[in-house]
Amino acid sequence: MSIWSSFIQYYKPYRRIFFIDLACASGVALVDIAFPQILYYLTHYVFVRSAAEILPILGWIAAGMFFLYGIRYACQYYITTWGHIMGAHMESDMRQDLFDHYQRLSFSYYDRNNTGEMMSKLVSDLFDISELAHHGPENLFICSLKIIGSFALLLFLNVKMTLILAVVTGLMIVFSIYKNRRMKAVFMDNRKKIAGVNARVQDSLAGIRVVKSFANEDLEREKFCDSNEQFLDSKISSYQIMGTFQAGNGLFQGLLYTAVLVSGGYFVAEGALRGSDLAVYALYIGIFMNPIDVLINFTEQFQRGYSGFKRFLEVIHTTPEILEKPHAMPLGEVKGNIEYKNVSFHYNQNSQVLDDVNISIEAGKTVALVGPSGGGKTTLCSILPRFYDVSGGAVLIDGKDVRDVTLKSLRSAIGIVQQDVYMFAGSIRENIAYGRPEATEAEIMEAAKHANIHDFIISLPEGYDSYVGERGTRLSGGQKQRLAIARVFLKNPSILILDEATSALDNESERYIQASLEKLSKGRTTIVVAHRLSTIRNADEIIVINQNGIQERGNHEELLARNGLYAKYYNMQFEGLDELQPD
Repeated sequence: MSIWSSFIQYYKPYRRIFFIDLACASGVALVDIAFPQILYYLTHYVFVRSAAEILPILGWIAAGMFFLYGIRYACQYYITTWGHIMGAHMESDMRQDLFDHYQRLSFSYYDRNNTGEMMSKLVSDLFDISELAHHGPENLFICSLKIIGSFALLLFLNVKMTLILAVVTGLMIVFSIYKNRRMKAVFMDNRKKIAGVNARVQDSLAGIRVVKSFANEDLEREKFCDSNEQFLDSKISSYQIMGTFQAGNGLFQGLLYTAVLVSGGYFVAEGALRGSDLAVYALYIGIFMNPIDVLINFTEQFQRGYSGFKRFLEVIHTTPEILEKPHAMPLGEVKGNIEYKNVSFHYNQNSQVLDDVNISIEAGKTVALVGPSGGGKTTLCSILPRFYDVSGGAVLIDGKDVRDVTLKSLRSAIGIVQQDVYMFAGSIRENIAYGRPEATEAEIMEAAKHANIHDFIISLPEGYDSYVGERGTRLSGGQKQRLAIARVFLKNPSILILDEATSALDNESERYIQASLEKLSKGRTTIVVAHRLSTIRNADEIIVINQNGIQERGNHEELLARNGLYAKYYNMQFEGLDELQPD
């Protein structure tokens, strides 16, 4: 019931359209039911009169029927037009809600889920929702009116024949319920399999440069073929079930007509039913069977829409792991004092990354984190803006626990430059302005100048309007990195995180970037994660961290004089790798 109550919520903004749609559906059903009754009345009370009496009445009959079907036309137009518009609005609302919820979900959700599958839930899973939202209530309402109305009139014509009809219809309903249960499972499997196809396509296309560099097109083709075949098998299963379902219901419809003909002939022979009444009875059988046929055909659409909405709710009902407290306060003016107080962190119960870590950083100071991969350096950076929450202890900014302040104010105070820079498909201007969307043209240019990228931009034919390509494919690594720095300059945060921002660059690009980063760091509290130790010589404090926690801390000269781990890493980088050679 929670699924249906959630679905019904989306009708609320369109209540007026919905109720008019149902009223129009009632009009269509009543007109359809009325025709056999009009025919019954005319054949029994009008057409039995003389020609002189019948002919004058025909004009009134034609006018009445024209008026009746004029009403039906208007009702059908509203149902087809505004009913579908309502369904499209509901689908759009659901898609917007899903996208908004994706924006709220924590990094841990994206760590566990594939982008292609998420895209499938956002796009293809909701395609059938529009039709279900429109045709679901309308079909059920019209069909219920027609079935109940025609059944009541059939009882009025002949009770015994109608009871025989009810028995066959009951068997059809039992058969339909049984098949529906099987269809629900197979259509849900359809959704999962097409999500697998989308995931495979997204993964292959996103990594197309790696695919081609390894000449692995055939491997990718095989992987896609496997996902595609699985989806095909699932579709075949669904069509086999649909085939038996529709053919079986067709058989029951044939049994209904057979029962009507045989029992009708018997009752006519017995004198319990007139031949003209049997003809009217047959018309009502058509009206009785038509909504059943509509419901049978609607079943596939219903199951597709239902399975899509169910997968939609699986995401909507996923609670973000990073939640803002109900009475969280803005961080306010940020000085930049940072404290990691007895911090512990694990991604799951068996993967302890940080254990009782204590670090204090004064406002305006630069602290560098060095050490082997997996020691927790990036994790320390990620828990500061609450991309993940600590498992124990607390992270404080200016004495305030980051869990007690609003996420927007917290993340607005922190600027991040990473090794893997993401560029949005769009212009250079749009990518820089992402740091502060309301920034003026002059401010965007000033940020670019600070990042040493302005001269390059104006050298392009389209300048700041130049298209960067998907993920910035038209730019070099150094150019993308400087645009990312310009983005942070524009944001102007009080706290800066540099997570291996120069490790993937050549020496010339590194010099440009390093100069930009030093300018960016000036006057800000800065945390630097670096493998290239030449970039952190001037840090106020260097912390050496590995899988066993913090091993050393001090400035560059102090750590070299100590001749410990830092000195070892430094010498390995600047004096060769002789000690790593085998004896």
